[in-house]
Amino acid sequence: MQKAALFECQSCASEYPKWKGQCEACGEWNTLIETKSVKENKLKNNYNKDAKSTVLADVVQEDIFYYKTDITELDNVLGNGLVKGSVVLLGGEPGIGKSTLSLHVCQQCAQQAMKVLYISAEESEGQIKSRALRLDKNGITETLWVFSQTNMMAIIKECERLDPDIVLLDSIQVVQHPELSSLEGTVSQVRYCATTLINWVKSHDKSAIMIGHITKDGQIAGPKVLEHLVDAILYLEGDRHFNYRILRCHKNRYGSTDHIGLFEMKEQGLIPIKDPSQAFIETAQDTTPGSVIVPYSQGNRIILLEIQALVIESGYGMAKRNFVGINPNRANLLIAALDKLCHLKLSAHDIFLTVIGGFSITDPSADLAIAVAIISSLKQQAVSDRVGICGEVGLTGEIRPISYVDKRILELKKCGFKGGIIPKRNVLSSTSLNSFNIIQVGYIKDVLQYSFINHNDAHA
Repeated sequence: MQKAALFECQSCASEYPKWKGQCEACGEWNTLIETKSVKENKLKNNYNKDAKSTVLADVVQEDIFYYKTDITELDNVLGNGLVKGSVVLLGGEPGIGKSTLSLHVCQQCAQQAMKVLYISAEESEGQIKSRALRLDKNGITETLWVFSQTNMMAIIKECERLDPDIVLLDSIQVVQHPELSSLEGTVSQVRYCATTLINWVKSHDKSAIMIGHITKDGQIAGPKVLEHLVDAILYLEGDRHFNYRILRCHKNRYGSTDHIGLFEMKEQGLIPIKDPSQAFIETAQDTTPGSVIVPYSQGNRIILLEIQALVIESGYGMAKRNFVGINPNRANLLIAALDKLCHLKLSAHDIFLTVIGGFSITDPSADLAIAVAIISSLKQQAVSDRVGICGEVGLTGEIRPISYVDKRILELKKCGFKGGIIPKRNVLSSTSLNSFNIIQVGYIKDVLQYSFINHNDAHA
């Protein structure tokens, strides 16, 4: 066995025989750290000589077994629950609630007589119990085990001894393997420790959840190969100034990635939101100019969001633009289109846009709601009582069709809205919406006569 010193990039895992200031592969500066590489002289013989391929038609397909966590929002995001034999990677910013959600999952599974091992490399066992009592006093059962350890070999040894059904590791960036000389958190340590745990989980047909830190760019820290090794990748997002948290699925080998989970941070932990549409609607629309409700599509789920706009005359210099929760490039395109097509002289006004509740929107179906909110604030005319607006706006002013239009209208109707404004080119397939006031428009100017309480003032 021969040990050779080399330098490894902590951003892309590229290796170099000597130190360099800049990584040639990813272009990052000062990311090379010295590691020890172990090379075997007989690597060419390190394979299973008895392994053979199998005809696809002869492969026996096994049924997928799901562990129900009884947390509906999490089960829906994963598909139908935690798959037996799978590994889930959960990422998020510090303090967003990753450990709280994970401990709650362990408690719920332990109450169903599953043997759960909670491994914490960041907290002591006393801290874990204190947090568990705050979340659910009934969740502390004899089948929930805690283990405070950073040594990966000790963790695997404890897994062999206890033989749990579900293993949770908090977090993968903090543990270290004694066979590597590099510090914990480096690319080599994260990759090697994750591979060690995944191999044990797969070989013993167990399930595991790994918590991962994220970088300043919002990506899970460590090599990209880590994301390829796991079966599902979940991101817990949200603004710490708001109580709402969004669980998104970026990869799922056993289900769809369209679903999202919505939680509210309370003293008892992360509580699933039963009625998300009401949670993001804050004000009375009929008395507030600049406020518009949009049925927003997040995957296959429809959520009613409130978009607020504030348009005031610019005092001096260039007009200000400030957008919270809305793509700045998209908003600027809409403002330019409105300025030209509706002759509103928006270039002389400061424009501020925000989405209530800390939600961020990327779906183009919110274009029409943003445009109406800007005009409503500019003309100081409130939008018609209990009307939802959705549609994509082109640069020439046409209203383009959107997806899930039937689901959007059903959500508006369920929440007590009287009508909705949708694109003219959308075809409604449902016949149960006859009692709902649906207005279909094909051009941006057509929206103005239906949107506001006082139509004449809106056109002025």
